[in-house]
Amino acid sequence: KAIAEDGHDIANHSYSHLRMGALDRSRIISEISNCGRKLEELTGRKVELFRPPYGDYSNNVVSVAEDLGYYTIQWSVDSLDWKPELSGEEIVERVTGRIEPGSIILFHNDTRQTVKVLPGIISSLKKQGYKLVPVSELIIRDNYEIDYTGRQSKRKQ
Repeated sequence: KAIAEDGHDIANHSYSHLRMGALDRSRIISEISNCGRKLEELTGRKVELFRPPYGDYSNNVVSVAEDLGYYTIQWSVDSLDWKPELSGEEIVERVTGRIEPGSIILFHNDTRQTVKVLPGIISSLKKQGYKLVPVSELIIRDNYEIDYTGRQSKRKQ
């Protein structure tokens, strides 16, 4: 609730954090809808972004999300901050070495390294001329497809 009140994007991530690509249509609907209702209850507004847990999606998942009024997003740079064997320095190198304009970086809020490395990564990216923006400003909203890497692009006519 506080994050939403601060003006940040809030995204649906499913209700039970399951591998969405393995679910049938009715379970996908249930997972997205239940989470969406809870987020709307907490924030007072409908969420428009959906990011499948584990980055596990299929055409069926994207189609169901679209039918429910969501834009499916993925990441293009995985910090791997969830891996306990990675040091803070390795996470910083991984992110700063893979970044490019339009990148969406995956971080987690419950890992031991993220809170330590994020300020330095943000500072470094800003010094390189990058501007950090909400995902909602990066996504293509009409006539798009998502490739096997999770990158969104305009659908070819």
